[in-house]
Amino acid sequence: MRSSFFLTLIGYLLAIFCVPAFAQFRVEVSGVGLTQVPFTIVPFKGQANSVQKISAIVQADLERSGQFRAVNATPGALDETSLPDLSLFRQAGSDAMVSGSVTSLADGRLDVRFRLWDVVKGQDLGGQSFAVAASDARLAAHRVADYVYEKLTGDKGAFSTRIAYVTKSGQRHQLWVADSDGENAQSALASPEPIISPAWSPDGNQLAYVSFESRKPVIYIHNVGTGKRRLIANFKGSNSAPAWSPDGKTLAVTLSRDGGSQLFLLSAAGGEPRRLIQSNSIDTEPVFSPDGRSIFFVSDRGGSPQIYKVSTTGQGVQRVTFTGTYNISPTISQDGRWMAYISRVGGAFKLHVMDIDGDNVRSLSETSADESPSFAPNSKLVVYATQFQGKEALMTTTLDGKVKARLNGQNGDIREPHWGPFLN
Repeated sequence: MRSSFFLTLIGYLLAIFCVPAFAQFRVEVSGVGLTQVPFTIVPFKGQANSVQKISAIVQADLERSGQFRAVNATPGALDETSLPDLSLFRQAGSDAMVSGSVTSLADGRLDVRFRLWDVVKGQDLGGQSFAVAASDARLAAHRVADYVYEKLTGDKGAFSTRIAYVTKSGQRHQLWVADSDGENAQSALASPEPIISPAWSPDGNQLAYVSFESRKPVIYIHNVGTGKRRLIANFKGSNSAPAWSPDGKTLAVTLSRDGGSQLFLLSAAGGEPRRLIQSNSIDTEPVFSPDGRSIFFVSDRGGSPQIYKVSTTGQGVQRVTFTGTYNISPTISQDGRWMAYISRVGGAFKLHVMDIDGDNVRSLSETSADESPSFAPNSKLVVYATQFQGKEALMTTTLDGKVKARLNGQNGDIREPHWGPFLN
């Protein structure tokens, strides 16, 4: 509580935003990447009477990744069993084509099938089928997109993963779990007091978060499947900024029980925390490296907020950011190559990314109130919160900043996104 820096990091001021309780999203993709695969997805046979248009969801997923560009073609009706005339797609400028079908089964489930073609080489790249509950039609579409993405790029797709975020409507605060495109949001928790800093466990089954329902910040762990939760940190003073270790056994947290804002390690089962660093500075916002050997954090020990790292034994504190005078909110990509963070530039808070060794620093946004960056589990996109055209919004961006997608609440604001892991 000693400075505006501490207030910003702990997040006491999140009560100023609002959003309707059942906000839906509209994906708007902007920008053009340097290399994009031109592809065509033919409307899936049988989807016309479905609420969820599978092919449209797949197309939106692939475009949002920044690595694909949709090409219109009119080949007529096709499904996964068709032998298409690939010359029609080549003439349209398409390099790949997806066709498929959606069939209602007797038990009420949907049978979703598809096939992917390499138009240039004239090759059948295979396909899959999913029998899913009608309510899981969107998940099936995301799985289709994951398959296409991996086959054509060689990298694992992250469309069937989930994000968590926080909203406030009047005096009602809610923690939401949604698809990676922001749709299909399900309320995980509602509270009359602020909820901040949601963090996914490595297995994707739990969320750690900070709640103010005790009139001070305390940390809970919430089971997403059962809805049950348990109190994990309610020590004297502030308990905030939980971050999971890669093995899911430990949380790095920020506690003020000994005075000031300090980093501690705490078993995910609870118990007595272990102080990580002896410091008289404000240390907060910890995040583990993917190998679990280091923790990145924010400290004002140099006079202004900068990002540092330290081993999980508490030894060898090293400064990481040297560009800019105010750098906060680090997040590390799962491949260990990148760090995204927020830097204050001329009074504006802007999303930046840099190589993990400190080189190649670049700004990714044109907005001025960015916050809470989080990498997709395949390390190819970053989701973050910002103000866009006078409204709070979630956005994703490619790592070069060239392709962005806005996940926009219809009538309100959303904050604190965190991208979940791959699910088995």
